[in-house]
Amino acid sequence: MDMSGEQVPVRLVYRITTADIAQALRARDARVPAGRRRRMLTTGFGVLLLGFGGLASMGEGSPAKPLLIAGAGVLMLVLTLFGPQLTARAFAGLLAKAGETTAVVDAAGLQVSTADTQTRINWAAQPLYTETADTFVTLSVAKRAVAMTILPKRGAGDPADVDRLRAVLDRNLQRL
Repeated sequence: MDMSGEQVPVRLVYRITTADIAQALRARDARVPAGRRRRMLTTGFGVLLLGFGGLASMGEGSPAKPLLIAGAGVLMLVLTLFGPQLTARAFAGLLAKAGETTAVVDAAGLQVSTADTQTRINWAAQPLYTETADTFVTLSVAKRAVAMTILPKRGAGDPADVDRLRAVLDRNLQRL
């Protein structure tokens, strides 16, 4: 707040990295019910397929089908573990084109600008947030498509800005 009691916007300048996206996706999946369900189901299904493949390989006959079933189980488990990194890597080209990002966070919401775009996100559009070691991630509550905005802490000009940003988010959003 400044001397008049008005909130001073927090300004971040950064380049989003694939590591930021992977960390945000992992945080979203861990804290949003749909993400937890999906992770639980894919892990459970992968373990079941691995088990069925192992049991089927003990019987008589060709080992091709049991190996295929077990391989599908392994694939499910690998995708559960490394899915966020693979998804983040898919965005590498777009991240390079976006270049530097500027985010201004104030009492009304977020304004995010890149070389080609400018977006205003009101708090009602993404009413949730979570904090990771390196980022703040704002999230929507839509069941089918979860929108998120990644705010890397390294974008703060001053370490005190990270605390100010956390305070603005705490005032306006529900922390997960």
